[in-house]
Amino acid sequence: MNLNDVYTAQKRLRGITHLTSLEHSDTFSKLAEADIWLKCENRQKTGSFKVRGAYNKIKKLSEETDAKCVVAASAGNHAQGVAYAARELGLEAYIVMPLATPIAKIAATESYGAKVVLSGDCYDDSYSAAVKLTKEKNAVFVHPFDDEDVIAGQGTIALELIEQMPDLDAIIVPAGGGGLFAGIAYTIKQINPKIEVLGVQGERADAIKRTFELKKHTATDSVYTIADGIAVKNPGILTTNIINKYADGVFSVSDDEIASTIIQLLERTKQVVEPAGATSLALALSHKAKHLKNKKIACVLSGGNIDVGFIHKIIEKGLVSRGRQMKFSVVLTDKPGSLESFSRIMGAQQANIISVQYDRMSTELSLNETILHIACEVSGFEHGKKLINALEQNGFLIIPDNRGIIIGNK
Repeated sequence: MNLNDVYTAQKRLRGITHLTSLEHSDTFSKLAEADIWLKCENRQKTGSFKVRGAYNKIKKLSEETDAKCVVAASAGNHAQGVAYAARELGLEAYIVMPLATPIAKIAATESYGAKVVLSGDCYDDSYSAAVKLTKEKNAVFVHPFDDEDVIAGQGTIALELIEQMPDLDAIIVPAGGGGLFAGIAYTIKQINPKIEVLGVQGERADAIKRTFELKKHTATDSVYTIADGIAVKNPGILTTNIINKYADGVFSVSDDEIASTIIQLLERTKQVVEPAGATSLALALSHKAKHLKNKKIACVLSGGNIDVGFIHKIIEKGLVSRGRQMKFSVVLTDKPGSLESFSRIMGAQQANIISVQYDRMSTELSLNETILHIACEVSGFEHGKKLINALEQNGFLIIPDNRGIIIGNK
């Protein structure tokens, strides 16, 4: 791959994909103590950057071969990118997805004209089935990340960023299999090596971070993160070679940090961003890359496809991580008036009760005691502390969870 491949990809994508906006955020700039710009690939066709690499790959196939059919394995954004590109270019497409793929994702992929085949319990199972199907159909397999044409397509984001903001200091990129990260890192370093390119992963899905630190290809035994779009155990060989050569660093963020960032994006910018796409801004807000203070940073919001059946869980997690919701238990004397007294303090402290659960079965209770398990809304961590202090000052015993903490109350 060379820089001309990326420029050629840009020509192929002209009129097909959106030139997504690069938007400044005063709010996030203050929180990050840096100059924050958001590259909104969550508004791209099919809802993510993936269509860039998929279309470039399939368009090149149609130009140079007589291929009639493509196959891909994906449970998410790559599936829709391949399906859309194949439809636009008149090729037949088969997408192999895990058996547990949400119906909404299957429907979205089929809406672009692809035929969905369900196989296996995870991506690795689907990948194996897709390789077999590729041979049966005499088709071409479109890899989600470890392919030079796909990487070049993703690199077109870097060309846009340089045109939109030539004086950037750094770009933060979500990293899973590494196609987006590799494409942007390679392209940027060919044009302006002074611009830093940093990757970000989930804390428990950090194969690329380990690979970068060890300077050799490394896979993880398992992955666990709400950022399913970058939950990859075994990143690409091509991608990690490019990343190790051209990237400037790889960091990780927690699920709490990701969820909190999704909430902030919803509230402050009115944008829906999927967990993987929010990791770039989550890193900026975490201050883990301390050298970026006061720098001009572009955060790539790589996608906006959140399963509506899952979004309420992410929002709840984000509210708890930001101290906007809290959970605790309190011991009451089991007599008339105790609950009224407790409720009066909650009201005086302007805490809104979401749910109450009575527990009289604990072996630690005396015969005249009961435990209330409370979930409530507060304005933030300081408000939560004042609420707990007020309850304790009025004689109520607060019981932390089995880890010794009150959830949502730092």
